[in-house]
Amino acid sequence: MRIVVIGTGAIGGTIAALLDRAGHEVSVTARGAQLEALQSDGLALSGGWGTHLARPSASERLTETPELAFVCTKAQDAGRAITDNSDRLAGVPAVIVQNGLDGVRVAEDLLPDSPVIGAIALYAANYRRAGLVDVTAAGPTFIGVDDPQRRDVAERVVSVLGGAMPTRLITDFRGAQWSKLIVNQVNAMPAITGLSAQETLRHPMLGRIVASSMREAVRIGFASGVHFASLQGLNQQLLRGFSIAPIAIGRALPRVMAAQMGDTPNSGSTLQSITRGQPTEIDFLNGAVVRAAREVGLAAPINAALTELVHRVETSGDFLGVEEVAAVFERL
Repeated sequence: MRIVVIGTGAIGGTIAALLDRAGHEVSVTARGAQLEALQSDGLALSGGWGTHLARPSASERLTETPELAFVCTKAQDAGRAITDNSDRLAGVPAVIVQNGLDGVRVAEDLLPDSPVIGAIALYAANYRRAGLVDVTAAGPTFIGVDDPQRRDVAERVVSVLGGAMPTRLITDFRGAQWSKLIVNQVNAMPAITGLSAQETLRHPMLGRIVASSMREAVRIGFASGVHFASLQGLNQQLLRGFSIAPIAIGRALPRVMAAQMGDTPNSGSTLQSITRGQPTEIDFLNGAVVRAAREVGLAAPINAALTELVHRVETSGDFLGVEEVAAVFERL
């Protein structure tokens, strides 16, 4: 099958390499050093799903029309990437593999003639260097659909991607997006401190802040009428209890998440962006919680502070120490 992957960072690179290994005709889009590496040396995969060297056709923009497209850019880059390739994507089923809550809606607005399907990647991967992605924790990709009329397209996507990597169909995509948004609460603190996700989750002070931000986000989700999907150990019942438990008890959830990540340091996608000198998608992670809170007449001060601190590190290039982080949140 002719498949294109738009955006070949950690998540998109993994998908492209595994689809190539499964025998599909894969093309990818990339820029800068990544594009040069892909064109000269190919795309190397290592880690949880073994090793593979893929040699996809690589260019800045699509040069031909595919049968299926995966959009795997950061959330803030998706609109431009889709617009740049809209002439080749018209009418093509498009799978939007992104964090946050807005990816499918943005793609639907820009691709009115294409069936758009959402996807949530539950594996962890690092962009080690140009041309190399490393899977640090294997896990499934959820293909989601809220519109029953698109279920047949979603099932075909599951069949194709499932031949390359663990893939599942989920019918309550909004609930899954919110559950992943809670999981993604682990991304901000590594980006602020430069520490791994495991280190921040286990740290007495930093872990308490992450637990507080998670609880705040869960409460906003419930206030928004969300029914959280069962995903990565989270579910509606567990999160309902977590939302009302004292923080000393809720603190156990980040510790469990750290244990599930294993021993390989997980930097998280937000820290990976900072180390590469690229803008982060924090406005679509913690920032999404802040916007959702406003929509229901509430505030999310902890998520707002985390968003602000990540932007501070983006601007300055300097990570914050634990004491400096603690001082910010003591005021909250």
